Amino acid sequence: MSDGIHCGWAPADDALYRGYHDTEWGVPERDGRALWEKLQLDGMQAGLSWITILRKREAIREEFDQFDPEKLARWTKKRSEKALKNPGIIRSPKKIEAVIGNAQAYLAMEEAGEGFADYCWGFVGGAPVVNKWRNFRQAPTFTDWSAAMSKDLKKRGFKFVGPTIVYAWAQAVGMVNDHEVTCPRHAEVQGL
Repeated sequence: MSDGIHCGWAPADDALYRGYHDTEWGVPERDGRALWEKLQLDGMQAGLSWITILRKREAIREEFDQFDPEKLARWTKKRSEKALKNPGIIRSPKKIEAVIGNAQAYLAMEEAGEGFADYCWGFVGGAPVVNKWRNFRQAPTFTDWSAAMSKDLKKRGFKFVGPTIVYAWAQAVGMVNDHEVTCPRHAEVQGL
């Protein structure tokens, strides 16, 4: 990582947060399944802080069958109840139900020949939106396109995909470069 002033939301004294900022956040993701997994994690964050998800991410992946949509789509009520007993995850029945339903919606898109990556990137014209914020607080919480994507995802049966969740997810997966312009990662992720 280059020297310089990093995004204000990634405190230098939190190694997990800073590592996520320095290696993952804002890196353009083009794999449909990875995009889907990250959207599920952002949905689980609803009402919580992102650091909570980061701290539980590996346990969540393990409990949720490594976010394999085919396995998740077949989860039964009994399997969901088992997950609710795991203290290492976000134990929300509605969020667990959403992941199962979102797996089914994802598979329906794939079966119809609609790749999730192409679908997602289509909302930003196939290339990252590059913003030039001096302070991360200048970034919007949602945009017209994140609202349109949210509406379309909901129409397809997805849950926990409101415009704010979609925008935060788009920042994380590099569909939007919202690194502060003084942050070395702003330029670095543009070269990826």
